[in-house]
Amino acid sequence: MSTRKLFELKGKVAIVTGSSKGIGLAIARGLAEYGAKVVLSSRDQNAVESVAQQFNKEGFTAMGQSCHVGDEDQRKNLVQKTIDSYGKIDILVNNAAINPVYDSLENMSSEVYDKMLNVNLKSVFDLSNLCFPYLKKEKSGSIINIASVEGLKPSLGLGIYSITKAAVIMLTQVQAKEWGKHGVRSNAICPGLIKTKFSSALWKNEAILNQIKNQLPAGRVAEPIEMSGLAVYLASSAGSYSTGGVYNADGGHMTI
Repeated sequence: MSTRKLFELKGKVAIVTGSSKGIGLAIARGLAEYGAKVVLSSRDQNAVESVAQQFNKEGFTAMGQSCHVGDEDQRKNLVQKTIDSYGKIDILVNNAAINPVYDSLENMSSEVYDKMLNVNLKSVFDLSNLCFPYLKKEKSGSIINIASVEGLKPSLGLGIYSITKAAVIMLTQVQAKEWGKHGVRSNAICPGLIKTKFSSALWKNEAILNQIKNQLPAGRVAEPIEMSGLAVYLASSAGSYSTGGVYNADGGHMTI
């Protein structure tokens, strides 16, 4: 088999959460371009339907299914709708996350703490468990958890977010260790600062942007599409020997 064919995803079914925009959308498009049937998911049904329609118009196979990943019933519904439509699940990309407050730990309320752990961590745990029976069927399932460099090296004002992402990294490694015998791989991608609406409070801040340009080896903020190639590798046979990995895509952030 050629190396090129290792990246092909024809016949595979992928769920990507938080995929109506940003990193999730870029990854969903990348998987679709390599042949996967993609289930696009976010809170807004109209948003994911619009993206799915565009994908299908371009010759890809996609469907949109709303899901608030912090809601247990909606998580179950997302998985069931995928099975009803495509009959299988090969790839799960846990991308959806929130960071509603930039502040120090002592100013964080219990409500914010619980909300962030529910959306950023519990949803990853639960969706992975819901998909596990289907992922192990073909002994070639792939879970890709979108963590963050904040889970490796925290920044001021992002304390609870960093805690949740550090836990996602450990969850990824536990999944890899326990589920490898079932042919299920689990890996984490740790993006740095990416030009998305989610992180706009940072990259739209001129002082922070100048600091990035002066200190970061790459000297710039990344575009969402720069995360898609790594996701395709981890989802495909090209990454068949990669599990439990923590992959930084951060422009050198972890070196400074």
